[in-house]
Amino acid sequence: MSHRITILPETLTNKIAAGEVVERPSSVIKELIENALDAGATDISVDISVGGRRLIRVADNGHGMSREDALLSLERHATSKIRSEDDLDGILTLGFRGEALPSIASVSRFTLATREPDSLEGTEIIVEGGRVRDVKACGMAPGTVISVEQIFFNIPARLKFMKSAETETGHVGDVVARMAVSRPAVAFSCSSDGRELLKVQRSDLRRRVSQVVGKDTAEKLHAVDYEDGYVSVSGFVSGPSLVRSGPQSVFTYINGRFVRDKLVQHAVMQAYRGVIDRGRYPVIALFIQLPAGEVDVNVHPTKHEVRFRRQSNVHDAIQAAVAAVLCSSPWLANRPELPLPSTAPTGQAYRERIAAAAQASLAMPRREEHYGPGSVYSVGNGKSENAAPVSQPMAVSEPATTFQPQPANSEGAGYFSSLTIIGQFHSEYILCQSGQELVIIDQHAASERVAFQRLKLQFLAGGVESQRLLFPETVELSFSEVAAAARFLKDLAALGFELDPFGGNTIMVSAVPRLAAERDAIRLVRDILADLVQLGTSAAFQDVLDELLSRVACHSVVRGVHPLEARQMNELLRSMDETDFAASCPHGRPVSHVIRLGELEKIFKRT
Repeated sequence: MSHRITILPETLTNKIAAGEVVERPSSVIKELIENALDAGATDISVDISVGGRRLIRVADNGHGMSREDALLSLERHATSKIRSEDDLDGILTLGFRGEALPSIASVSRFTLATREPDSLEGTEIIVEGGRVRDVKACGMAPGTVISVEQIFFNIPARLKFMKSAETETGHVGDVVARMAVSRPAVAFSCSSDGRELLKVQRSDLRRRVSQVVGKDTAEKLHAVDYEDGYVSVSGFVSGPSLVRSGPQSVFTYINGRFVRDKLVQHAVMQAYRGVIDRGRYPVIALFIQLPAGEVDVNVHPTKHEVRFRRQSNVHDAIQAAVAAVLCSSPWLANRPELPLPSTAPTGQAYRERIAAAAQASLAMPRREEHYGPGSVYSVGNGKSENAAPVSQPMAVSEPATTFQPQPANSEGAGYFSSLTIIGQFHSEYILCQSGQELVIIDQHAASERVAFQRLKLQFLAGGVESQRLLFPETVELSFSEVAAAARFLKDLAALGFELDPFGGNTIMVSAVPRLAAERDAIRLVRDILADLVQLGTSAAFQDVLDELLSRVACHSVVRGVHPLEARQMNELLRSMDETDFAASCPHGRPVSHVIRLGELEKIFKRT
């Protein structure tokens, strides 16, 4: 009787295993650089030809290997990184599987040359398709040099799926850049067909990030330093002026290992919500340190994915660390950075602290002036008039005669309060002066940020303040929107909406958020329900809460052309200094733009 199940030959199992580790030339280089770093290398060079198809050469000045260790390193699951099962719970090295070298050697023409510092000669091993062809002594400097030629020469099917030389070269450059950022104290060089792609000397992290991302980025990076006793987060994050269209410049490391983890990326982007536009990515280099036993790196052969024992703690720590820097808007000139707390609150503690602050602010007596929807700030009894249509664009309008521009406020004033107001342009922008800078403020974006802050504080304090309509209105919707209204009835009530079913596809609107009461409240209801149709559960409501609040804020403030009095402009600027993330509106658009005197002098050819 014939057997249906057979044991595969070693050459075939090696090729199968190589498929998991060796995806393309860049993955080969990643594994070889990780081995070099684990060997204590301080200088690593990478050379490729034809995108890595023809040649990959990685040289380092690490501690090297003896002849016996070099031969053992080509055996599957041979490693110096771990010894027992217990070691898997505390991995701090980049490599540990013992699969990289045999996998690479099984699908290429492979040469390993290595020498220990105390040895008089090195060892050179030549492997072809996983079979050792020659072992001999060689003369070389201490360290290791690995050459990989004609990758996938014995797997034509895999070779067909490789991209163009230019594409593969780009992937190689990205990998070397990630590894270079992870170790600023190590010098890296990378060349392709004799052309230098990257060359960086030993330096600090800020300089290393600017060398990799762009030389003009150093001044736009802001330090992160966070510690809560369980997780520490350090590194640099960029402001809203330094963003990219893709996540290529998002460098995140767990215990020194580059990871492309969804939880980490979600925490970062949550912190940036409302600071940058959707679909844009910041430039960041974050190093997250936590006990080795609290993270499992043995999840995938590429080691890009990890699992955390306490996911929520890690997520909240990363978000709080980044948000603590962003909320101070350190990129605004003359606006001092807020000192970062040694232990920033996270999770429920953070929400409780914010809610307590909101309660305190709501309990304070209201000013005569209050935020109104018809203008940026309404005065007196709160009634406001909407802006009348303007037939012609308005020129720069001077403030009222009763308003005398004041120089920068006294010591302790915030950035926006310290600006000297010049006037309005087109009744949409506030023109201010700060020293030798002309500061242009988008009054809609600024007032939207203030309204969003107030709405969020009210929500965290127990619910957004609502206002009942004098005459409830009925709204006809699609059946899916009516179902969404019923599903999120309690959640919408916390946002200030009072909705009741009226039969069929009609609902009755009895109350709306007070800030939006004098605007087109029915249109706001339609927009909110359209957003909620795609959500399945109330748990998902919390994920889009900021987006819903920003939509309410956008509806509640003036849009387009609207003249402001001097005191309204002053009050708006004062409120901006009391607002987190003041440099952008809740959708991520900039609030202000600075034109320096030198730029104007160049325009008018005065320099």
